[in-house]
Amino acid sequence: MRKLNQIAFVIVVFIVTTFSIAAQNNPKSILWKIEGDNIKTSYLFGTIHRIPKKDFILKDKVQKAFESSEKVVLEIDMDDPNYYAEFMKLIALKEGESLKSYMSDVEFKTLDTYLKEKTGVGVNNYNRFKPMMLMSVLAMTSIGDGPFESYEMSLVNMAKAANKEVSGLENVADQINVFEKDPYEEQIDTLVEMVDNGNNEMLYNQLLQYYLAEDVDEMYNFMDDYMHDDAEGMKRFLDDRNTKWIPKMEAYSKDNTVFYAVGGAHLGGDKGVINLLKKAGYTVTPILD
Repeated sequence: MRKLNQIAFVIVVFIVTTFSIAAQNNPKSILWKIEGDNIKTSYLFGTIHRIPKKDFILKDKVQKAFESSEKVVLEIDMDDPNYYAEFMKLIALKEGESLKSYMSDVEFKTLDTYLKEKTGVGVNNYNRFKPMMLMSVLAMTSIGDGPFESYEMSLVNMAKAANKEVSGLENVADQINVFEKDPYEEQIDTLVEMVDNGNNEMLYNQLLQYYLAEDVDEMYNFMDDYMHDDAEGMKRFLDDRNTKWIPKMEAYSKDNTVFYAVGGAHLGGDKGVINLLKKAGYTVTPILD
């Protein structure tokens, strides 16, 4: 995988998550209605995990779909009181391991200097954690200064205020295990390239504009340019997870009108959630402005 592809991939996974790799002539919408036999009408909303506060908006169509839903389902249940503790346990390295032990002196210095400049703390602050913790931190710091908003946390707060139950399509372990396929040394190589690369914010801003325009096809074209030679990574991060979600969505929607909110990357493409739901016999239609 080319270095620029690795960088774009990390930004997509942790920040933007646009659409999967398979061209579709989709209307411009990030909100879709799901209908079919044996389920209650539900809604699918594509999110961006981190967005500048000035660009954050929940359009009327999204709020109406949310209000008409009985249950909110995210990728993982971020309302679970055990979520943070479970995350911290699973993200920790084994006893006796240290992140620094997987780095060369040059890699350590590069990352340490960058982190101290951007966050005020160095690599040693993350020494007991797996590389994906640093990936998340670097992804956040590489897209410009805040303030930022999170659609997921906003939806959790809205659900609490409306006494709606919040659930997840997978658990914390499912998400973290996706990263465990790549050796830590390779993950650290990507971290260093993110620091050395000057295009991170540009990549994010381009994807952000496509997201704000709800333009599925342009998101696809962008992703195809950068990710077409990493089919295995896209399969692991998107396709396989999408497939596992469909029976869970069917079960959730059997007795409830559900508002599903997942990273936009999971919506489009031949193996995206929209097409998989259609293949399962459901009618999935865009809700336009």
